[in-house]
Formats: sequence, C-alpha cells, structure tokens
Amino acid sequence: MKTPHPDVQTYYNRTRFDYRVLWNRRRRDVAVHFGYYDEHADHHADALDNMNRVLADLADIQPGERVLDAGCGLGNACFWLAGRRGARVTGLNIVERQIIDCQNFKEKNGLTDVDFVQADFCSIPFGQGTFDVVWACESICHAAQKQAFYREAYRVLKPGGRLVMAEYMRTGRPLPANSERLLSAWLHPWAIPDIDTADEHRGHAQSAGFSEINIRDVTPNVRVSLRNLHEISTRWLPLGRFFGFFGIVDRVRLGNARASVRQYDALQAGAWKYGLLLAEKR
Repeated sequence: MKTPHPDVQTYYNRTRFDYRVLWNRRRRDVAVHFGYYDEHADHHADALDNMNRVLADLADIQPGERVLDAGCGLGNACFWLAGRRGARVTGLNIVERQIIDCQNFKEKNGLTDVDFVQADFCSIPFGQGTFDVVWACESICHAAQKQAFYREAYRVLKPGGRLVMAEYMRTGRPLPANSERLLSAWLHPWAIPDIDTADEHRGHAQSAGFSEINIRDVTPNVRVSLRNLHEISTRWLPLGRFFGFFGIVDRVRLGNARASVRQYDALQAGAWKYGLLLAEKR
C-alpha cells in the first residue's frame, strides 16, 4: 500500500530533530527556511539570518511596528525582528509543538516583544487593521487555497500596511510531465499540496485588494542554500535507510530526506524558482 503523505502537523513533529540538528547545527534559535547569500552572508548560519534582513529591508520594518509572522516555524524571524528591528511581533503557527518550543525559548531568554498564537493563517484570529506588516517566509506553500491567506492578510493589515513573502513558485502550469513528477516528489512529502506561479500569486494579491505588487526572482541568492540541503540529504539518506530498516527512523523522516534531494533536482530542471513578494494595502 502506498504510504500516505503527512499533514503539516505530522511533518513538522516528525522532522523536528532534522531541522534542529542537521539543518541548523544546534543554533539556539532554529530557522525553518533557506538562507540568502550576498555580500552580507557567505556562510550557512549567516545566510539563514540574512534572509530575515532581506525581508525586513524589503518591507521597511520600523521600530514599534506590529508584525504578524504567518507560519512562524520555530520563531527565528520573530526573535530576529524584535531584537534587530525593535518590532512587536506575533508568531502564528498551526503546529502545536512548534508553538510550545517558541514559548519555551521566549521564556528562557526573557523576551517581551514577541507573542505566539496557535492558529491557521487562512483564518487569522485578529481584528481588521491590527498589523503594520504581515510576514510569511516559506509558509504559504502549505495552504491548499492560497487565496484565502491573501484575503486574511489584507483584512488584518492597517491601511498602508505591507505584505512581505518569501515563497517557492512554479515556473508554469502545467509543466512537462517529468517536471511535474519532480515537483510532486518534493512537495508532497513536505506536506505541500502544490505551489503557485508568480502570476497566480500576483492574481491572488490583486483579488484580495493589494496594490503595488512586486515579485522578484532571487533564486541565484538562495541556490547555495538549496544545494546545501541537497548535499546534506544525499549524504544522510543511506544512513537513514539503514536506521529505517530497524524502525529507528520513520517514513516521514525518510520521505523528508528524499524530497530534500528532489527539490534541487526540480530546480535544476527549471520547474520552480524562489521569489520574494511585496504588496501594499492602500
């Protein structure tokens, strides 16, 4: 029988060790995203934090502004924004275990300008016009209906508020059969139903009411990070299969490693790109 693909909760619960140890190499605040390489960062750990800098600069986040991190992972961007930009940040996440980890890190480090809420970013539990910025880094891909997120982001933003995103974007719909197979082999084990094209993202943003929508292809800046994951996963897979035979590593973790190889294969095949989106609520 074919193994069912994990849901978001199962995926992140089962791969917790992989993100903490294999990807973040025991960093204190764990980043569940790729790194951005430029003149500010040429090493893995620096590139992870540099992604936060790039997005914060793009959205022009100012001290005291209220930021909603939609799909906050383990809170890396939340803690960075509060510490480096003086923002008041709310991290929103559907994964209970990750919210617990975020709260524990906050309390252990005595942080006050960051809060966390377990909720779905397609049904945000805040009123209209609450936030100055909605931030989403590699999270909206998990939504089956991405237009629902755009509507909610628009609703909770103040007039003049900004939506800033980093997201995987397919290069066409449909793609050649082999490219579609590579995308499925990557996305589904990562609990991602599909990814949209840049034009589809632009259409969702326009339909929700956003204006001044800018999408930039930054794949060259992220390629080193994507290749790093491919290489880490390629090295780990034989050991993972060995441990899997004895039941030490489960199918979700093995699927995660295989998919981490396929994401770079799909990139090399031209099936997707890495995009940054900025949009404004007037």
